Amino acid sequence: MGVDACMQVLEKLQEKCSSNNRSYPAMYSSIVGGIILDPAMMVIPMDDHMVHRGHGVFDTAMIMDGCLYELDAHLDRFLRSAATARIIHPPFFPNSSSGSEQEKEKLRSILVQMTAASGCRKGSIRYWLSSGPGDFLLSSSGCSPTPAFYAVVIASDYEQCRDEGVKAVTTSVPMKPPLFATTKNVNYLPNVLSIMDAEDRGAFASVWVDEQGFVAEGPMVNVAFLTPHRELVLPVFDNILAGCTAKRMLALAPKLDGVLQLTGGVSNRKITVHEARRCVEMAFVGSGLPVLPIVEWDGQPVGDGKVGPVMLALSDLLWEDMKSGPHRIPVPYY
Repeated sequence: MGVDACMQVLEKLQEKCSSNNRSYPAMYSSIVGGIILDPAMMVIPMDDHMVHRGHGVFDTAMIMDGCLYELDAHLDRFLRSAATARIIHPPFFPNSSSGSEQEKEKLRSILVQMTAASGCRKGSIRYWLSSGPGDFLLSSSGCSPTPAFYAVVIASDYEQCRDEGVKAVTTSVPMKPPLFATTKNVNYLPNVLSIMDAEDRGAFASVWVDEQGFVAEGPMVNVAFLTPHRELVLPVFDNILAGCTAKRMLALAPKLDGVLQLTGGVSNRKITVHEARRCVEMAFVGSGLPVLPIVEWDGQPVGDGKVGPVMLALSDLLWEDMKSGPHRIPVPYY
């Protein structure tokens, strides 16, 4: 392809990006070996096995007031997911083992530098590790000797969820098997179908219930309950993704014991649908929320059908932790 043709392609891509009205101020690509600021150049090779075979993992972190929140916790999960997916040769240190501190430090450094280059002070980052480009076969044996690492900054003026609450429905879309549910991989088709199912039924999101009748999780969030005995319950993480925000909630919630009298304690355990439907409060828990109260589930009110004080207090607690807590990494903007 000649220079003129290349310029025409680039112009078309830039035109398309400008018309989308989306804010992706920076991307990192190990294929390029650096940070990209032009959205038209933020591309992934078609023969990357993450694209056509789903052989990749990802994770995220929020940007709040110029700091990356809980990045280390997300990176730890990211590297565990990579090991489960057998993406075991890090792109920067081919001779090290996946999940090494050296690898984690390098990834952290890249993500911090990318965020700094973006100038974004509120939003999120998302990052992927794939088996890399190579061919269109099923096996990854023909891929690059080292995986590919991609990351992007997503600018968003998100706010704490303190509205009137949302509706949830139980989805009929099958759950992922435990191996894939506990690994944050790029196969999100069940998640997409379940959120579409919820939207079709006028709800914000759906809730999965497993074959034994235990509440599992939402399509991109965990679920929290307050029982009539004032026990805060989050479903155990054995067959679902261990949400970083949910784990942080479990750590911070005991601080509310004296204020809101969580006399039943704070638990990470199995909870049946029957018990869950008798709860007085319910909420989705996730990075960008951080707590979103649910006031109606499958057409029935949760508790009195209003946002409850415990979930609001937990939302305030997590929001304050995002703004001034100890798990924040300041970004050295240029």
